[in-house]
Amino acid sequence: MHRYILIASVSVVALAIGTAISARDDRAHAVPKWPAFSEFQGFQNWSLVAVSENGGKVAAILGNAAMIAAYRSGIPGNGKPFPDGARMAKVHWIPKHQQTQPGAPVVPGALHDVDFMLKDSKRYADSGGWGFAAFEYEAKSGKFRPANLTDSPPEGNDAKCGYACHTIAKDHDFVFTEYAKR
Repeated sequence: MHRYILIASVSVVALAIGTAISARDDRAHAVPKWPAFSEFQGFQNWSLVAVSENGGKVAAILGNAAMIAAYRSGIPGNGKPFPDGARMAKVHWIPKHQQTQPGAPVVPGALHDVDFMLKDSKRYADSGGWGFAAFEYEAKSGKFRPANLTDSPPEGNDAKCGYACHTIAKDHDFVFTEYAKR
């Protein structure tokens, strides 16, 4: 009798775990995950869009060839959206003063994090056609890790992370950065 109760109990627990995993998987499919770091291979070699300073960090905003071509064609100022495949990277550094130059200008210091945007109107239809991702740099390991809720700002690790903030730039296809004149 105890053997049957044990088997029944194990079966109920297994069913509950299986249901929980299925529910979690269903949620994962319902909310597209943010783009993977690997989807931005070579970002270090992309062209400069602009530079910025925000939240005590300095940044270089980079764009892949599709992003740069779109900017040069007048997007987003002409009202057209960026094409699928356009990608941006925003590399943040902790600023430091370059003591060897006159005036000790502020320059990039320690690498802090990198944010990404990927235009894929089908994959990210419910977030303006953009996937957003953030990765924190860990100096000790020399690697990036996905940003999380303990980071500043907190990141929820899904395609909508960043979207809420970018909705104020909806008229510019959710992109804040203007292409800097050369």
